[in-house]
Amino acid sequence: MPLDQLSAILACALLAGLTVFQGALINGAPLGRMAWGGQHRVLPANLRIGSAVSIGLYVLFAYAALAKANLAPPLIGESFTSVTIWVMTAYFALGVLMNAISRSKPERLVMTPVSAALAALYLVLALQ
Repeated sequence: MPLDQLSAILACALLAGLTVFQGALINGAPLGRMAWGGQHRVLPANLRIGSAVSIGLYVLFAYAALAKANLAPPLIGESFTSVTIWVMTAYFALGVLMNAISRSKPERLVMTPVSAALAALYLVLALQ
């Protein structure tokens, strides 16, 4: 399997896991210490809305990864898809920093490596 396709599939698997996690948060699971700054055990309504928006973004992120690896039609065009992948690489790299400085130890321990893995996978896609 080509590296870009493997990277896209692994990124989609991580994003699927994050989708399940965010869905659990929306439904009141006491996992809030690992998300949104870790200030709440169970998320309040406004952060549950943020989790719902995150799920929508994950779908777009996953599609872009599949498109870049030629496993789905491109977003608008191939150059747009390439730029989108670079933007997502930067987004996940920023996520590494934001999660690493979180006041919540569970968030630092769980989300920092997830963000790092996604940043690395999207960088592989961007360089293809």
